[in-house]
Amino acid sequence: MTAFLRRHPRALLLPLAAALFVASLSIGASGVSLGGVLADWRSGGGGTAMVIFTEIRLPRALLGLLVGGALGMSGAALQGMLRNPLAEPAVIGVSPCAALGAVIAFYSGFANALPLGLPLGGIAGALLAVALLFALAGRSVGVLTLILAGIALSSFAGAATSLALSLSPNPYALAEIVFWMMGSLADRTLDQVYLAAPFIAVGAALLLSAGPALDALSLGEDTARSMGFPVSRVGARVVLGTALAVGASVAVTGAVGFVGLVVPHLLRPLVGHQPRRLLVPSFLGGACLVLAADTALRLGGPGHELKLGVVTALLGAPFFLGLVLATRRRLA
Repeated sequence: MTAFLRRHPRALLLPLAAALFVASLSIGASGVSLGGVLADWRSGGGGTAMVIFTEIRLPRALLGLLVGGALGMSGAALQGMLRNPLAEPAVIGVSPCAALGAVIAFYSGFANALPLGLPLGGIAGALLAVALLFALAGRSVGVLTLILAGIALSSFAGAATSLALSLSPNPYALAEIVFWMMGSLADRTLDQVYLAAPFIAVGAALLLSAGPALDALSLGEDTARSMGFPVSRVGARVVLGTALAVGASVAVTGAVGFVGLVVPHLLRPLVGHQPRRLLVPSFLGGACLVLAADTALRLGGPGHELKLGVVTALLGAPFFLGLVLATRRRLA
């Protein structure tokens, strides 16, 4: 069984992702079942069950699939490119800058002026992060330069976000911004799915196209160059793909951390530690993790719901600590 999963990890992850997607569609505070939705649809639609399904549960499940997949695949690509098992999208500053863009949209009133002002602000922040990253790193995009530039961007975005929060005009706006930054799939609509999906699709395509080069990079930059892979272009492709996928995700859900770190670690042994083979399983694994966490939040029934970013952080922080301890034992 283990040998089969090593050769075909998608055989495990694809049915699991499909089952969790159906579970996400089936569970909610209203108690509407999928059977009730089908009966409503056969009778011509327009009933309460169909409205709850299309306006609440379907956008939530689709965003869980897309956002989790984007975070998981981006983490796998960055860990392969940087040859660092601790890398995740926040390392290159994309997630903090997307969050800053959304906070500025909140603070400036742009989010209230336009229905999609908030996600547009987040995407603008992510794209600006890529422009600044390449401006800081220069034309020869090396791994070390990218890491240093990303750390600088993350620090600046974190400080600017704190400044915006401290200058918030009233406590209600401050609470709204803080809750949004915790990450959630609740109260999202299909408009946000339509906005984020194209960016995530283009970003995922860029990351998949870099797969062969990531395998070569695992042997070192010099070896990759000798095999005909331009390292700087590969780095640019991975960074741009991550910015599009993660920026769009953060823009519509807020910050959902640790998915890009945890999922590739869990799945790497199943693919023989090959970066290219890890990309698609990480997409499916990230989708599974986010769908499972978001569905579990709703099992508690109506009331004050925990934020998705809080749950993923509670799961990811102990995992990260365990990873550090395992690394220390291995080096001792």
